[in-house]
Parts: sequence; structure tokens; C-alpha cells
Amino acid sequence: MFASVLALAFGYLLGSIPFGLLLTRLAGTADLRGIGSGNIGATNVLRTGRKDLAAATLLLDALKGTVAVLIAARYGQEYAILAGLGAFLGHLYPVWLKFKGGKGVATFLGCLFAMHWPTGLVFVAAWLSVAFLTRYSSAAALVASLASPVALLLFGLRNEAELFVALAVLLWFRHGENIMRLMDGTEGKIGQKGSPKA
Repeated sequence: MFASVLALAFGYLLGSIPFGLLLTRLAGTADLRGIGSGNIGATNVLRTGRKDLAAATLLLDALKGTVAVLIAARYGQEYAILAGLGAFLGHLYPVWLKFKGGKGVATFLGCLFAMHWPTGLVFVAAWLSVAFLTRYSSAAALVASLASPVALLLFGLRNEAELFVALAVLLWFRHGENIMRLMDGTEGKIGQKGSPKA
């Protein structure tokens, strides 16, 4: 029980590092929480006009999940699953920012690649396909998150699939406003200037 709690806590603390906020502060840009959506993820970092910072945020937010899972996996797959859950929860609800974090897409993908890289490629393929067809980043993320546990089941990874069902539910919950905008046709498209909050 102690080891399980430790794995969950380790993942949470790693996942709660707000790289988007830290990078923009170090670069001397405006407070990330006061522009656009106020989100700490890469999409909002892009609104500062710094593509390099947005790319770095995307990578580091993904690596939070990857590192948490890979380290915990050395002690058993059950600990890897708990660490992945912790990292995702940490990104969504970081204690340092009054539990107001990002939407979890990059961290979801980082955990997924660490758990089973072929399914990570399924996520990327699904995201690219939907993004190409619709030009909606949020829709692409939502569809890809659903494809991931299905792919894991097809690969015979039941426990991992159950984890990513839970993560997908949380990801959809965090995208509630995006879903509403998709339904009423006001969601901003990829490359669209002056798009709504993401």
C-alpha cells in the first residue's frame, strides 16, 4: 500500500510542474494565466507569440508523463499505472496553482508512449487524421483519447486500457467548454487568428 501511494504521489508531483508558466516567466512574457484561456498548456503559451516556448511546453508536459511512468515501471507495471494516473492528475490539478492546471493532452500522450508506444502512434495518427479533416485541435484530441483505450484493448493490455478510459473521461471533462463550442460552431480552428479560448 505504501509503495502504491508513493508511486501515485511521485507521479502527481512530477505532473504538477507547470512548465508553461515557468518557461513564460523565465522568458519575461506576460503572465500566462492572464491571457487567452488562462490555461498553462502549450496552446495558450502560443498566444504569447513564442512558438519556441509553446513547443518546449508541449514536449516537457509530455515528458512529465513519460518519465513518471518509466521510472515507476522499474518496480512493476501496477506502479507505472499509478504513476501515470498521478502525473495526469498533477497536470490537470496542480497543488501549486490552486488546482487550476492544463487540459492534459500532452501529458496523456506522454504517459501513453511510455506505457505502450504503438498505441502512442495510434493516438498521433488519430489526432492528425481528425485535425486534417476538421482543423479542430480539440476535436482531434477528443477522438484520439477515445481511440487509445480501444487500441490498448486490441493489443491485449486490459489494465492499461482501464487507466486510459479514466484519463479520457477526465480529458473530456476538462474540454467541456471546447465541446460546447464545437457543438455551436464557434470553436477556433487550427491556424485561425483570434480564435476563441482553447
